[in-house]
Amino acid sequence: MRAVVQRVRRAQVRVAGDVVGEVGEGLCVLLGVTHGDGKPQIEKTARKIAQLRVLRGADGDDDARRSAEEAGASVLLVSQFTLYADVRKGRSPGWSHAAPGDVAEPVVAAVAEELRKVYGLHVETGKFGAMMDVELVNDGPFTLLIEA
Repeated sequence: MRAVVQRVRRAQVRVAGDVVGEVGEGLCVLLGVTHGDGKPQIEKTARKIAQLRVLRGADGDDDARRSAEEAGASVLLVSQFTLYADVRKGRSPGWSHAAPGDVAEPVVAAVAEELRKVYGLHVETGKFGAMMDVELVNDGPFTLLIEA
């Protein structure tokens, strides 16, 4: 599992022009699932997303960082199979490392549910398998890659 975690001032995802998920200050997470990802990867990834101290302190101080769990921040979680693109050969990406939709969709849903139930976070999502427009204001910029 791969997650691109971005600290954001705001973020939203649209499908066919309609907003399907939106958050204010918090995190925008692009999540890719590969073959064999299961409960251990779901738990580890959700824990990292919830507990990484990447958000500014309560007074906006960047030196007094808090986690999403500590701040009660929102998370916009968007599935993105392209995180497993293989671009080592040729000019066209290969997709064989990305889990197929019927495998990946429940894993993405389980990460969202883990963030909600275990860490008490407000989680918005995109629409799995849809062509989405993701718009965000990256705060920093601050972007991390998590691999589980």
